[in-house]
Amino acid sequence: MAPPVRHIATEFAPDPAAIVRLGAAIASARRPVFVVGPEIDRSFCVDAMIAVAERARAAVWASPMSSRSSFPELHPRFAGFLPAAPGGLARALRDADLIVVIGAPVFTFHVEGQCELLDDGTPVWQITDDPTEAASAAVGDTIISTLPKALVALQAALPAVAKREMPAARTRPAAPAAQNPIPPTYALSRLSALMPRDAIVVEEAPSHRPAIQQFLPRPGADSFYTMASGGLGYSLPASVGVALARPGRRIVALIGDGSAMYCIQAIWTAAQRQLPITFVIMNNSGYGAMRAFSRLMQAHHPPGIDLPGLDFVALARGMGCAGQRLTDAGDVDRILSEALASRGPALVEIAVDDATTDLFSHSR
Repeated sequence: MAPPVRHIATEFAPDPAAIVRLGAAIASARRPVFVVGPEIDRSFCVDAMIAVAERARAAVWASPMSSRSSFPELHPRFAGFLPAAPGGLARALRDADLIVVIGAPVFTFHVEGQCELLDDGTPVWQITDDPTEAASAAVGDTIISTLPKALVALQAALPAVAKREMPAARTRPAAPAAQNPIPPTYALSRLSALMPRDAIVVEEAPSHRPAIQQFLPRPGADSFYTMASGGLGYSLPASVGVALARPGRRIVALIGDGSAMYCIQAIWTAAQRQLPITFVIMNNSGYGAMRAFSRLMQAHHPPGIDLPGLDFVALARGMGCAGQRLTDAGDVDRILSEALASRGPALVEIAVDDATTDLFSHSR
């Protein structure tokens, strides 16, 4: 006789007294903000986070370098994306009188510098299921709990806050104009309009991250995956894994030319498995993120960051994947639509302008 299947309960609840204190702090604050991280989406808690934010009438920011979309980016409470730079993050949150970080570190930074926010006495709370992140927080109080338990308890502890002034909704940018060379903003805006509503974006185009955050808004739960740090070579193989895990969903692998070269062979796997992945290569002929770093560090164009002469269409076809190259804005809708409708994988290489983007001070 086979032994019975074991069941392991993995949820653990927050300290009730700590949740009551946090609820009271949120209720008494004039301008509280939530900073949401990838644990929320990983824990299937996006709807619970929406309910908490709406009850608290508070703004919601995405944590620096969050690898998931843990709050609908077109929701009126969504304020924007915090940069992984101490100065930019402090400027974005300077008006808050209470910061509640849920499912994220306090904080992740990608460049050096002192964050004034950590020294000025602004109250900071954190809810996390990771004791290591709790121990790593430089300031504030932490509640350790799995997020399904914590968010239900926090919503119950929050009194109605009808008198608090609602924070202003995030300003939406105007639709970019079509022009040549193709601006990344235009390509991303059209990709967003043409994608199926339930498409999953797997992204590794760091030099285009500000434009992605403006023009490719994600709806929250199970809609967006990216690297959780500065690691390279994640998104091509990750898009294969997501496609295998989410059969029936269109996967859009949005990748820069530099990032794509780390694991280009993942296209072969997608072709072998006939996975519904649309590979979108944003080709600016170089490592755009390194160009941004060079400018930040006042370094004169270091060697090895230019990538001329790559032909991703030829590479894709050599691995059994259909491909087309986009150089004219007038062809964007037609070629993207064809690739998004493919039964198996298809690649679109978009020749975009090579303007260097400020990656470290934006917050929206």
